[in-house]
Amino acid sequence: MFAKPFRVKSNTVIKGSDRRKLKADISAAFPSLSADELSELVPNKEELNVVKIYAHKGEAVTLYVLHKNPLFFELEKRLYPTVYVLWRYPALLPTVRTWPPVLQKLIGGADLMLPGVVMPSTGLPDLKQGDCCAVTVVNNRAPVAVGTAAVSTAEMHSSGMKGRGVCVLHTYMDNLWAFGDKSSPPSLPEAESEAEGFNGEECESDEEEEKDEAEKCVEEKLSPHETVTDQVSSGIEELSLGEQEEENSEKGNEGEEENQDDQKTPQEIMDALLVQCFLHALKSKVKKSELPLLTSTFLRNHMFSCCPSGKQLDIKKSSYKKLSKFLQAMQQQHNLVRVKELTRGVESIVEVDWKNPELRSFNVPEETDSEAAPVQDGGEGETLYHPPEITTLYSVSARVEALFLDANKRKGTILQPAEVRNIVTEYVKKNELVNENNKNFVTINPTLCDCLLEKSEYQEVESLKWDDLFSRTLGRMQECYQVVFPGQTPIIKKGHIEPIDISVASRGSNKKVTLIKNLEVYHLDPAVVASALQHRVQASSVLQPIPGSKDKVLVQIQGNQIHQVGSLLLDHYQIPRKYIQGLDKALKGGKKK
Repeated sequence: MFAKPFRVKSNTVIKGSDRRKLKADISAAFPSLSADELSELVPNKEELNVVKIYAHKGEAVTLYVLHKNPLFFELEKRLYPTVYVLWRYPALLPTVRTWPPVLQKLIGGADLMLPGVVMPSTGLPDLKQGDCCAVTVVNNRAPVAVGTAAVSTAEMHSSGMKGRGVCVLHTYMDNLWAFGDKSSPPSLPEAESEAEGFNGEECESDEEEEKDEAEKCVEEKLSPHETVTDQVSSGIEELSLGEQEEENSEKGNEGEEENQDDQKTPQEIMDALLVQCFLHALKSKVKKSELPLLTSTFLRNHMFSCCPSGKQLDIKKSSYKKLSKFLQAMQQQHNLVRVKELTRGVESIVEVDWKNPELRSFNVPEETDSEAAPVQDGGEGETLYHPPEITTLYSVSARVEALFLDANKRKGTILQPAEVRNIVTEYVKKNELVNENNKNFVTINPTLCDCLLEKSEYQEVESLKWDDLFSRTLGRMQECYQVVFPGQTPIIKKGHIEPIDISVASRGSNKKVTLIKNLEVYHLDPAVVASALQHRVQASSVLQPIPGSKDKVLVQIQGNQIHQVGSLLLDHYQIPRKYIQGLDKALKGGKKK
């Protein structure tokens, strides 16, 4: 389900009543969890987020996220644990074991087939069709996949262990796992009694035999041209016990630093980010000649531009809540600045202590501007966005098919405008239809009459100019368009390509919102565009589904932001102006209303 990227619809903090309901639902779904374990998974006083997403096939899924890691996902009103939960509580679900090479196929989107199941001495767990279960690999009890039993245990045995065993929903190294901190499975050795249950020859089989077996044990869901990434291939090797221990020892120091960040509350992390951006702005952005400087200008023009890529500065999520309280703390506790109310209700920074030891010792980070290049993915593994090449094409219609028969072009053939022009020109010359007295005109024969003239023109029009001939031909053909994205197969569709639609709507008495549609047509991620706009204009944004359209969402941002949206699309993403609709509705001077 998560083998391909999903689209985030919303990300909100859970309400108190919903938190209690989630606890009750988890307790009912997984009765083996104790009260203490349940409180660890769903703590009362820590921020827990509800993230609603659309999987690549359009399924609506709800994620419950704590400390950056998705703990559970809800599909069709049923809760499933993620691998992050199962690594903490490996006995939460009944498990089915397989060989390590099989995991590569599961990550690619395949189900686990029964020939790939390793039979323990204690036998398979008692499963009914549809029961939630986990998949582990030999030599490690840490689950690497979650799914549902395709058939019951009794049916598995009666079928001779052939056919589909587990319908896989989520795996280690899929996109749901990547939504978290991307940690690796822990090393959980198997019990001796279970380990002795394996056939010695099976355990000593070499890697090539395991890979051959793995290919027989899984059923591919992906098309033949789709391949698993190198990252996945390398991740499979990490699953063996010895290599996992080596990796953990090598990355011990890095892990300690990451754990320190994970132990901090979101409020503490935002406080640290505020101080970092504040010191960075003072050291590299603010000049003495700018003082006195409005605090609002300092925040908007200097601090926000110093925010590291992939992060978002939000004072409301810090312990200070307001900019004035934060600057007051920087003044009283650190003596970095002096803030004064020069006009009533308007504060300004009037003095900066450039010799302050804390400011002098601060090291400016190398990466600062998140919009330095057109980036489609805001986090790790950034990829530059390149606008598509869009070409207008024409399809031979039944009305003009007779005109193209000599060129062996049948109904439905896709042609470039230049090809249409050449074929029509050859037809005219072959049938000697050029007017002898005036070569700018073409004589109409019965075929051209049927293809290009209206019934009212049959007795009146005897000849046409060349330009009129070509325009009438194209006008009676089916218009199409071809979209080519770098490194991808060209896409050809009938009709006109939908432009990116920008409009302004009213909400309430005097509130304006800007709405953006059809970003997906140009392979722009609405969530990424919404985040970039939110960073630019410092206004809230939200994604909403478009009624009647399964795969498209609407970006809504507060205020009349057409000028900023146009700037982002034209300058940043380099979308041609003719494919953007609604730029004329921008306020003069680009001011917000």
